[in-house]
Amino acid sequence: MSTQMPPPVPTEHLQFAMPPIHDSAADERRHRKERLAGALRIFGRLGYEDGVSGHITARDPEYDDCYWVNPFGMPFKHVTVSDLVLANGDGQVVEGRRHVNQAAFTVHAQVHRARPDVVAVAHCHSLYGRALSTLGELIDPITQEACAFYEDHALLDEYTGVAVDPDEGRRIAAALGSYKALILRNHGLLTVGDSVDSAAWWFLSMERSCQVQLAARAAGRPILIDYHQAVASREQLGGDLVAWINHQPLWQDISSAEPDLLS
Repeated sequence: MSTQMPPPVPTEHLQFAMPPIHDSAADERRHRKERLAGALRIFGRLGYEDGVSGHITARDPEYDDCYWVNPFGMPFKHVTVSDLVLANGDGQVVEGRRHVNQAAFTVHAQVHRARPDVVAVAHCHSLYGRALSTLGELIDPITQEACAFYEDHALLDEYTGVAVDPDEGRRIAAALGSYKALILRNHGLLTVGDSVDSAAWWFLSMERSCQVQLAARAAGRPILIDYHQAVASREQLGGDLVAWINHQPLWQDISSAEPDLLS
């Protein structure tokens, strides 16, 4: 005796999160700050913090040349929304009571200025990103995830010391060009996105791709994915919306486990 299969649930009745649409600049500002604090805590969990190095910035939705950033010297894992600092493109604090890292902010501000399409910029001195950067090479298309960066990241093939002036920031912005990620030789990784979530996800994914590439090369000779498949995979996986979607489980986890970040 056979039983009738239950009917499928109509697609329109299934829940699927998409980036929110905000009714006001104030609502969008709050959202960006919440996601920024969450991303910083995620980076802290993953060990991307190295002393006072590392920043994620988010463009203010109302003031185009002002950017929210983590305060200088505060551990990533302790940052809350109210701790975040708003600085203008010259690195002057316009909201908040703590300093910003001027060297790092110089780079972020120049990238934001060169890329009006970018909402967020992430740069940290993560372990595997730094290791791969010393080789002066790009990420190879050896995994599906790495293909998201295929022909969509660049290498700044020089090291000129700590970035402390706008000219260095402009060189980094020029090397990034229209791409979503940059390897800074002997330094580390930088990623951008049209949301905090996407910029953070690209950094996470790029760091893992660096780790896989280094491990694969240590074990043998990695086989590259061919050009057409690499391009096709990038077209499927390399957009900011895909990055945003991939980041949502991380956001749900951190905001549920550590709700104090919203204070």
